[in-house]
Amino acid sequence: MKYQTRAALAALLVPALLVTGCAKKSGGTTAQSGAPAATKGQPDVNGDGKVVIGIMSPGDTHDHGYYESFVDEANTFAQQNSWKVITVDKINPSEAVNQARNLCRQHVDLIAIGASELKDALTAAPEPVCQGVNWYISAGVGVVQTPYFAQSKDFVNESLYAAGYAAGLILKQNGGTKAGYITGPELDFSKQAAKAYTVGLKAVVPSASVITTYTGDFNDSAKAKEAATAQLAKGVKVLYPYLGGATDAVTALANAANVPVLTPGTDRCTDPTAKYAISVIFSPGAYFAASLQDFKAGTLKMGQARVFHLGKDAYPTVKICQPQGDQQQQLNQVMQDIGSGKINVDAIIGAAK
Repeated sequence: MKYQTRAALAALLVPALLVTGCAKKSGGTTAQSGAPAATKGQPDVNGDGKVVIGIMSPGDTHDHGYYESFVDEANTFAQQNSWKVITVDKINPSEAVNQARNLCRQHVDLIAIGASELKDALTAAPEPVCQGVNWYISAGVGVVQTPYFAQSKDFVNESLYAAGYAAGLILKQNGGTKAGYITGPELDFSKQAAKAYTVGLKAVVPSASVITTYTGDFNDSAKAKEAATAQLAKGVKVLYPYLGGATDAVTALANAANVPVLTPGTDRCTDPTAKYAISVIFSPGAYFAASLQDFKAGTLKMGQARVFHLGKDAYPTVKICQPQGDQQQQLNQVMQDIGSGKINVDAIIGAAK
């Protein structure tokens, strides 16, 4: 299985995203042998009379999408429970360990990492400065489970294949033959996501071509707009900005050209600020919510992964905002078939050139 990071997505996330374990069942967990049970004292792990969550994000937590969903969920939950949240975003991966140590020095009870680009921060967990801190990561590529942290996972092949299938339905509807896909750095997870998306789209329109552009940055709007302008000039009839903070800049150009757009992680079908044709929903906030509930109850177990499957769990999922005819029914059936194993997306994508 290919796990998803969502730095866009990681990305992405996942998407996302390679193997750290196999899920036993939908919504279940996989544990490292000998992993400890829930840390004594959750949620006030350090016993100082208050609960503080430190958020680490590689992206802009005001991006109206993937990264923002993570911190929004934490803020909402904290407000309801009189907790405090410290957010550090736009973290360069090379600074992940130092930023984690800084949060530990602020006596946080839980460090929550929003995407696997910052996985190196986990190496600080055994250090004396971080003694007594719990850890959580919205995981993906290269995150190897240890007893020091909990994680949530989904599967890039599942959600991105379904996203591509939905885009194929839209492309078939408007008579197009070209689709656009814009993402950030050319990393393993972003390349995997692009491949899964392409295979899903071609399952509906076999003759279609997908133009993929790597801008090198999930948040640089200028680079993303340049890529979108070039793709629109080549005649793409559906466009997927698998991006972070640059998403809305691309969407505005596509909206002006009347080209349908997909979201990278959140449900924005009714968003008044931008028009989306398809919501691809795999936001880390949705997964983090379940872990925060466990943390409050004192049952968030370090050393375990909680996994989420398309077609089995409520999230991830894909929604066509204004479906025509039976488009959503067709998409729902594909997602159900992925969840049941009738469609083996790993095998299909792995066999694709």
